[in-house]
Amino acid sequence: MKTDHLMTRESMEKGRALMVSLQDACQAIGSTILRLFEACGRLVIFMGHAVVNVFLPPFFPRLIVRQLVDIGYYSLPVVGMTALFTGMVLALQSYTGFTRFNAESAVAGVVVLSMTRELAPVLAGLMVAGRVGASIAAEIGTMRVTEQIDALSTLSVNPFKYLIAPRILAGTLTLPCLVLLGDIIGVFGGYMVSIYSLGFSPGRYLTQTWDILETMDVISGLVKAGAFGLIVALMGCYHGYNSQRGAQGVGAATTNAVVSSSILILIFNFILTQVFFS
Repeated sequence: MKTDHLMTRESMEKGRALMVSLQDACQAIGSTILRLFEACGRLVIFMGHAVVNVFLPPFFPRLIVRQLVDIGYYSLPVVGMTALFTGMVLALQSYTGFTRFNAESAVAGVVVLSMTRELAPVLAGLMVAGRVGASIAAEIGTMRVTEQIDALSTLSVNPFKYLIAPRILAGTLTLPCLVLLGDIIGVFGGYMVSIYSLGFSPGRYLTQTWDILETMDVISGLVKAGAFGLIVALMGCYHGYNSQRGAQGVGAATTNAVVSSSILILIFNFILTQVFFS
């Protein structure tokens, strides 16, 4: 009897411990979900303020031009090199794969469709996120840490108009231009490999490329690029503007800006692809 009583007591204690652990796990999951929704709400509110200030006066043309140069012109070498070698590798991989099915003539179509629809906008967005998103977050985060943003507010200068709006506008406008150039450079890279390495006929390759390409293929890539540019500039500004105090806070804001931009680019790439080609 005494042994049975002890076993029953041990089983009850184990049950209580299991219930406590399950309760702690549920609380942790719930708090994580609540923090996620809270962060999404803050981001949506921040985005609303930023977009509204893009269209409302006063405007700062000099700052807008400076951001157009910083985001667009200085990103051109990175995007161009990425697109060039991506097109070259894509032509090689497509040829080695299609030779198994005697479909080598489809290489031109695969290169041009892959570059215009997917690879050029996605890779350009990721490259710009690594270069520009980190720079924006570090710059604005440093201004937050050194209280320069508070000084702007003291001087009756709206930080969203002076810091956020020019970067949002420049990112949204410049990335489609970069992607359009990336399309051309990537297709040219595939052309060079196909002609000089794989033995394709130049005239036939260009004819196949032109015949298979449609206007919607290019437009869908440019729309994606505009969305990706908005995401990169928005996440850089958001994490920099909400940076914590100290050098560690600026570093965390920079990392979060790049990571969140990259994840959102991949998510919205799927959503926009579903919208255009479903």
